[in-house]
Amino acid sequence: MIDKNQITEVSLTEEQEMYKENVLDHFKNPRNFGTLLDCKKEKGLNPLCGDQIELFVKLNNNKIEDIKFNGKGCAISQASASLLTEHIKNKDLNEVKQVNEEKIKELLGIPISYMRIKCANLSLKTLKKITGE
Repeated sequence: MIDKNQITEVSLTEEQEMYKENVLDHFKNPRNFGTLLDCKKEKGLNPLCGDQIELFVKLNNNKIEDIKFNGKGCAISQASASLLTEHIKNKDLNEVKQVNEEKIKELLGIPISYMRIKCANLSLKTLKKITGE
């Protein structure tokens, strides 16, 4: 049986091990975790594994003034949401719309298996619903 919080199934380089520790830190101590009032919000679900995300985005002058998320799921889905919200907070929407799956992989910094890619991209997919993409 695979541990639900298992990060990766392959051997990691020393640099990737450091990123793995960062991913685990974001999972255990998520940044921007919580809710916002008077904002755009959207829910995301990965029915294959049960990961859930709800994003709350407060816009001001076409800029992400504040962003929060809550949810539950595996380490990859929750750390990805934390890393994504950190990355896009205070950025212009045009810049935010350029964030793609490759950027999520870069933020995570570790190999993501085919089976875990939907976990990694759940927050991005949910964000795209909010930004109208």
